[in-house]
Amino acid sequence: MIKQSIIENVLEAALSTGGDFSEVFIEDKYVNTMELQSGKIEKSISGRDFGIGIRIFSGLQCIYTYTTDFSEAGLINAAKRAALAIKGGANGTIHPLQKEIIQPIHTITQMPRTVEHARKVAVMRKANDIAKNYDERIKQVALRYIDEEQNVLIANSEGKFVEDTRVYSRLSIQATASDGIEMQTGFYGPGAHAGFEFIENLDLNHYAGESARIAVTMLEADECPSGKFPVIIDNEFGGVIFHEACGHGLEATSVAKNNSVFANRIGEKVAPDIVTYIDDGTLPNEWGSLNVDDEGEKTRKNILIEDGILKGYLIDKFNARRMDAEATGSSRRQSYRFNPTSRMTNTYIAPGKSTPEEIIASTEHGIYAKYMGGGSVNPATGEYNFSVAEAYLVKNGKIDRAVRGATLIGNGAKTLQLVDMVGDNLAHGAGMCGSISGSLPVNVGQPMIRVSEITVGGTKGE
Repeated sequence: MIKQSIIENVLEAALSTGGDFSEVFIEDKYVNTMELQSGKIEKSISGRDFGIGIRIFSGLQCIYTYTTDFSEAGLINAAKRAALAIKGGANGTIHPLQKEIIQPIHTITQMPRTVEHARKVAVMRKANDIAKNYDERIKQVALRYIDEEQNVLIANSEGKFVEDTRVYSRLSIQATASDGIEMQTGFYGPGAHAGFEFIENLDLNHYAGESARIAVTMLEADECPSGKFPVIIDNEFGGVIFHEACGHGLEATSVAKNNSVFANRIGEKVAPDIVTYIDDGTLPNEWGSLNVDDEGEKTRKNILIEDGILKGYLIDKFNARRMDAEATGSSRRQSYRFNPTSRMTNTYIAPGKSTPEEIIASTEHGIYAKYMGGGSVNPATGEYNFSVAEAYLVKNGKIDRAVRGATLIGNGAKTLQLVDMVGDNLAHGAGMCGSISGSLPVNVGQPMIRVSEITVGGTKGE
């Protein structure tokens, strides 16, 4: 992407005022998005973005800059300007760059850039027709298709030199149902670290049909009662609640500054024995997976909580200095415009021994959250608030009528301790996660679980 000799000169210029570590992140990205509404393509955008990020460490000081000027003079000037923020100290050592050969863990058979738009549009139209024809009350279907090819080169003063190609494909489907008075929506957004083969092989009858079914089901649903209930959270995207309520609190971004309820608690019991919580960036072709992170380190399977015991955190190179710890291959950024930091990849609760049928049958009364919606959390306190996209009452060990307007409110650390059943049906769901280093593809996952008590906000009252 850029000559190795130029990269070496840039790394050296970045250390000219006394820094002890420098890094170059080069990115060449192709993105294609299309939006379809009411059976018509409303938007189609394709673009390319190229830029270089330069990072310098001096002890616990971090300087970051980026540029789109990839001439040698422009890059060296950018590095020297950034280095002016660091004063004093001996210049760091530049080790010879040694190119690493990365063995890709993701099979990609159809690079999206080689696939004509007509084939992509055909998939979108088919999904639109399936959702639209599900029920006469489906009034609108909106689809968003995205594919992305990101080529990166990462080099640093320690001799790191690695290149990687990341390919992402996703199809999001939203159906809106109306009876003339009320309106409800349903959503499904499968994605993968894969090429167009993933899109072409999607079970559109399932994904488009589910988006429409959710909308129609919620249109017919009663108002959700409020109060404190046992809550059964289904698998797949149900994992978003612990991604937000616990996962962010296990990132060094917050842990290193003691802005997390999990800081300084390694070895403590933070959950029941049945809970093991994992972040694994090595799962083949999963939406949140990477061959290497954005510091060039190989991703790995990080066991964060094992049998209820807090075992570790997600740590990037800079926060590893703050924590006197080892980086865990967890540094990520949206693009060269962002300074990287510790982020999740594919985060999930490991499968347990209970079947979904056993979990439901053993619940006398409560709420069943089949599909979760969005939410928010404060990592420093663990307080969260999540909407439930599709919910049901549970009575006498059976799923009862559908209810809408449900929200789950609580504290992540406390909710984690109240998990009393873990199912055997692990599944993952694709989503986007926003934090200080931008918006990133992540998977959230879990088997069906039961929490003995969560505060449920509803519109019906108790």
